[in-house]
Amino acid sequence: MAVIGSGADSFLCRGLRTVGLVLLYYVFSIGITFYNKWLMKDFHYPLFMTLVHLAINFCLSALTRRAMQGWTGKPRIILSWTDYLRKVAPTALATALDIGLSNWSFLFITISLYTMTKSSAVLFILFFSLVFKLEEPNPFLILVVLLISSGLFMFTFESTQFNLEGFTMVLLASFLGGIRWTLTQVLMQKAELGLQNPIDTMYHLQPLMFLGLFPLFLYNEGLSLSTSEKLFRVTELSPLLYSVFTLSIGGSLAFGLGFSEFLLVSRTSSLTLSISGIFKEVCTLLLAAALMGDKMGMLNWLGFAICLCGISLHVGLKTYYSKNKGPSLRKLNSKSPELELPLLRKEDERDDWAAEYNDEDEELEISLH
Repeated sequence: MAVIGSGADSFLCRGLRTVGLVLLYYVFSIGITFYNKWLMKDFHYPLFMTLVHLAINFCLSALTRRAMQGWTGKPRIILSWTDYLRKVAPTALATALDIGLSNWSFLFITISLYTMTKSSAVLFILFFSLVFKLEEPNPFLILVVLLISSGLFMFTFESTQFNLEGFTMVLLASFLGGIRWTLTQVLMQKAELGLQNPIDTMYHLQPLMFLGLFPLFLYNEGLSLSTSEKLFRVTELSPLLYSVFTLSIGGSLAFGLGFSEFLLVSRTSSLTLSISGIFKEVCTLLLAAALMGDKMGMLNWLGFAICLCGISLHVGLKTYYSKNKGPSLRKLNSKSPELELPLLRKEDERDDWAAEYNDEDEELEISLH
């Protein structure tokens, strides 16, 4: 009886922990979407906002690395300039443009259209995964593509709040997102680079992302921002402090989103993150309709449901083939010391954590959803 009770308590604790991590991920993911949309109503400089977020992410990741180094006593990885420019730069450029265009689109489209269009990133991720041979060809992938594509078409068909310019931006961002996550997977799985820990990856990506997005910012927003009364031509201190404060909150949410994704995957599995992402999109659309007044007809909801079916099929196929026919994607070993979370564990919890981790996933797959 004691053994049964102990097992039940362990299962309950694990379930509560998973729910807590999913809710934390939802808070940051949904929160930053609505926050950026709200901020863009009054602050029409999305590229500058993205640059501020990148700078904050770099500072927070650097502080986290320093804390991890102090905890473990081991120096963190620092890439050589050759590896940094040749192997990290392409990923950084694709990531910067993906995030920049996504934030830019909030000036033109609703949250619901943004969420739905961003779901098409799965198509581009599949395409580039096949190009880079990260995923094996499968006839069911054709069905996945058809479901997501038809769902996206039905969602945007006769939409009363459709904006072609914003839709094009998000679609281009989704295309770049396919490149981004494929290259990120390749980057993190190169053992010789030592970037298995996402905090180290974030630390190395942010400076090149900043430099890659800065020319586009200068061309599109540089002159207007320099003459804006919100920052550089302020007559009072309070508007400047307000702008800095609101931008800093967005940067903190962006860092929290990246860290919560890593935390959810490392303590559960990439399948949990993928399934959570599907329900997150449902929550986002419901909140957008309730809070932001986004208008969606029956055909739009049907298209969204079909798109979710395609994404769910993709997640199910990845799970089935990874367990029954060998891994369809190259994987990282979950027992790598680089994937441990020293800041979140006490010294006397390490043995319990390792035993619990062995019961979960034998290997940690980088989530591409």
